[in-house]
Amino acid sequence: GVADGVGGWRDYGVDPSQFSGTLMRTCERLVKEGRFVPSNPVGILTAGYCELLQNKVPLLGSSTACIVVLDRTSHRLHTANLGDSGFLVVRGGEVVHRSDEQQHYFNTPFQLSIAPPEAEGVVLSDSILYLTKTSKKTVWQNTKLGNESFRKGQSVHRNELFQRQTCTCNSNYESIQQTARSIAEQAHELAYDPTYMSPFAQFACDNGLNVRG
Repeated sequence: GVADGVGGWRDYGVDPSQFSGTLMRTCERLVKEGRFVPSNPVGILTAGYCELLQNKVPLLGSSTACIVVLDRTSHRLHTANLGDSGFLVVRGGEVVHRSDEQQHYFNTPFQLSIAPPEAEGVVLSDSILYLTKTSKKTVWQNTKLGNESFRKGQSVHRNELFQRQTCTCNSNYESIQQTARSIAEQAHELAYDPTYMSPFAQFACDNGLNVRG
């Protein structure tokens, strides 16, 4: 699972990573405790979010959320996604499936939120019912779902992403982690490149904003 904290909370003195990090740690604990059904990642995310809402310790913020479950028994991939974090299924250097982005408007994705009482109804908060879910038996099949490309809003172009990607078939955890770290480091480097026109920057320009990186 991955959750991306909404940076606008910094303006209110709130660390955006607190909400997203707590949400994912809560979902992780529920999974490790066996309190989930592999075919229902929506249930995992719903339970995690509800626990945060009921928590007596004050927690403010909002984030997107995406959970992917690989059911080794049925060979199916089950997903739940809200906002624009998303996922790609890559096979042989080609994207064979991707999640759909959910945005209200540019740079404002659907999100789960916990707002202070005085801000309820003002802070954007989307219902858990907006979660999109998929269940596809594509993980070990050779049949492609179609050559779908990156959509706008991503930090790194697809061909640059694949240059960093290594084959993780039968690889150990450390190898997979290194691949993920390499992609994240590349995205971080390009974010501060004043000459780089990322898909996100192009989308910003399309909306009248002069953005690079």
